[in-house]
Amino acid sequence: MKVKHTLAALLCFAASLNAFAAGEIQSASLEFATGNKTQMLRFGVQSDWDVRWLSGNGTHVGGYWEGTLAAWRGNQHQNVPGKRQNFTDFGFTPVFRWQADNKRGFYAEGGIGFHYLSDLYDNDGRRLSTHFQFGDHIGVGYVFDNNWEVAAKIQHFSNGGYKKPNSGVNFFVLKAAYRF
Repeated sequence: MKVKHTLAALLCFAASLNAFAAGEIQSASLEFATGNKTQMLRFGVQSDWDVRWLSGNGTHVGGYWEGTLAAWRGNQHQNVPGKRQNFTDFGFTPVFRWQADNKRGFYAEGGIGFHYLSDLYDNDGRRLSTHFQFGDHIGVGYVFDNNWEVAAKIQHFSNGGYKKPNSGVNFFVLKAAYRF
């Protein structure tokens, strides 16, 4: 069953990459996250929106689409210390970003996206009863003149309460990205 779900997630990610290719991928990222006795390593690609809202004083609100593929490792599966749970997460998120007009320097961002987990999360006394989850985040970062970007984010996963149990999972995320 896990192989079936992992293959579905990989196929969705491949389809996402194909869609991004049509609109051009502007950056790629690697993220490490930790929280609730769980670690995550995530690869992502981003495609900028060609919009500028609330422009003024050299800043605006813009955004991007993000497709991600992540590996999760729970360290207390079924609330048993040391018992591991490993699975895959495919995500697709629209992200709003307040940034400088030249897209350099400090920024703040937030997004709410859709995620598909290849297994039902059951770790550290927290359970998610569905494979589909919402992943929302807020973060701050800095884009350097050499196109490298670093960021810190807080991210929460939940099914929005449409099925119980739904205790949610929280992460602190560090991100490094490169703009092409």
